[in-house]
Amino acid sequence: MACGKTSLARDLARELAAPWVPEFSRPWFAAQQRHSYSMDDIIAIAHGQLALEEQLAQGAQWLVCDTTVLVCIIWAQVRFGECPAALAKLWQPADYAIHLLTVPDLPWQDDPLRENPHDRAMLFELYRQALLEREIAPVLVQGHGRARSKSALNAIHLI
Repeated sequence: MACGKTSLARDLARELAAPWVPEFSRPWFAAQQRHSYSMDDIIAIAHGQLALEEQLAQGAQWLVCDTTVLVCIIWAQVRFGECPAALAKLWQPADYAIHLLTVPDLPWQDDPLRENPHDRAMLFELYRQALLEREIAPVLVQGHGRARSKSALNAIHLI
């Protein structure tokens, strides 16, 4: 979504002295040596993301996830117009202590794995609605630089 979530996740992991779980899709696509994908690929990426979370969570008090299966769900819906049950059942939002949702208030940064540069507000709303449908109030994170990280840290320390 190009809204600063990777930078934010790295900052939070450093501040919390916690493992950072990067996007599984990046090394996955690099290993595949391609950028085209199918629904099966999205499902495989979701499984890989969860496995990476589980691996890095061992013994950690906090775990900072750059992304979750929700990203795969929204990705599938936007790209293919549906979310198969096999993918939907992987998302367990209650497994996370807090859901930070980054407002798309940073400039778009082009990246071969990013799509939808003109639909950022719509995507943000899809994420927000998905969380609200599960009765989860996302913590909105906005602003630039240190202010962005500080607002996220403040929300985490309220837990």
